[in-house]
Amino acid sequence: MELNLAGKVALVVASSQGLGKAIASELAKEGTHVMLTSRNEDKLQQVKEEINSLGEGKVSYFSCDITKPEEIQALLQKTNQELGKIDILVNNAGGPPGGTFEKFNDEDWQNAFELNLLSYVRLVRAALPDLKKEGGRIINIASSSIKTPIPGLILSNTFRLGVVGLAKSLAEELAPYNILVNTVAPGRIATDRVAFLDQMKADNQGKTREEIEEASKKSIPLGRYGNPEEFAKVVAFLASDASSFVTGTSLLVDGGMVKAI
Repeated sequence: MELNLAGKVALVVASSQGLGKAIASELAKEGTHVMLTSRNEDKLQQVKEEINSLGEGKVSYFSCDITKPEEIQALLQKTNQELGKIDILVNNAGGPPGGTFEKFNDEDWQNAFELNLLSYVRLVRAALPDLKKEGGRIINIASSSIKTPIPGLILSNTFRLGVVGLAKSLAEELAPYNILVNTVAPGRIATDRVAFLDQMKADNQGKTREEIEEASKKSIPLGRYGNPEEFAKVVAFLASDASSFVTGTSLLVDGGMVKAI
């Protein structure tokens, strides 16, 4: 299968660790030029050095807080200067705090909205002039909560669904420009974020994290957590020419965990 990703330019958000880092690495292996970004400049430098040896693609980084519009604009300018026109935008953001409805005030809701939904809107708006020139890909990373709510994650449950609505609407609006827009939803992927959520659940239930992990694995037909590389390969497919008739879809990468149709 020809992915034809070599020489393309991808902006991968929240790419200093976890799923973002895995996606950036997979794209670089295919020869894509990748702009890394997060708020942690030290981690970005380290990840750049790790990824540089993986493929032909050039790797750059720029520290950015995606809740700040002016920093998003600076990020796009840096990407254009360093790598050229953006062909692939991978929207990604760390999850909001866990907790139930009564735990959160207006500020908590506003912060989650700006991080997990409005940042995606702003990044698409900023990248759109590039993407409209020759077409491209917008891939939004969400959560399995787009299919079934996750107890104790009401902020994520709410705003991840907003991402799906955004992507579905954009898929229709941007199709005339050959811009494909899709959402990818991870299930239990072995990242620091999932380890944190498992620990939080363990603390609430008076159990060990290992006990929570084992119980979670029993709910997954494949009997294990996924690894970030497996998830990243799905994103690379959607970023590639091989997915040329796929837009407006939401794809679960969860080992069969979610039973909803």
